Amino acid sequence: MFQKVLIAEDMDFINSGIKTELTKLNIQQIDYVQYCDEAFLKLKRARIDNVPYDLLISDLSFDEDGTMQELKTGDQLVEKVRNEFPSLKIVVFSVEDKTFRVQTLFNDFKINAFVWKSRDGLKELKKAIQLIYNSNKLYVSPHVANALFKSEAIEISDYDIFLLECLSNGNSQEQISKNLDSKKWSPSSISSIEKRLKFLREHFNANNPAHLVAITKDLGLI
Repeated sequence: MFQKVLIAEDMDFINSGIKTELTKLNIQQIDYVQYCDEAFLKLKRARIDNVPYDLLISDLSFDEDGTMQELKTGDQLVEKVRNEFPSLKIVVFSVEDKTFRVQTLFNDFKINAFVWKSRDGLKELKKAIQLIYNSNKLYVSPHVANALFKSEAIEISDYDIFLLECLSNGNSQEQISKNLDSKKWSPSSISSIEKRLKFLREHFNANNPAHLVAITKDLGLI
């Protein structure tokens, strides 16, 4: 079983619940932090000290309390951690259930498990941790499982609408990235924007960006 786990969660009572479940799995060291920047620095420090973490468990939403942070959301933390620690196992534990956001976490940020915070969330979390430790399989809560199956109808999110509106205004991907940063929306990297626009073109059978804009305007999405 994993021996060293870091939890990034800003709610104390949830941290306590997670720690209780992890203790049942005989995990030796369980640390938790309430800020994304602190989580990233803690992972880097552990690697420098040659005592790296085996697993990161992170929420997606973190309340702002006036403390200056570079990484303000769990999405931003996961993206940065995956780039810096490609082999680290990552579990997202969140109330989020939007299909696109879950798809992005798996497809772009290569998380190992997504556990939906619910009445049975902590039990599921334990199950997910056991699965990803003992195999290379992914775990996703049944509530959001359709996010992993492309044959299912996708949910067009506010993020998608924003991308399409920027595209219709003639914005480049670099400009769209800056616009997302200004709104503190994630993911905002050019590569993520490119992948999502490609996905939308394929979903709507559009030949090019202009055709995609035309189709979505006809559908009344923008």
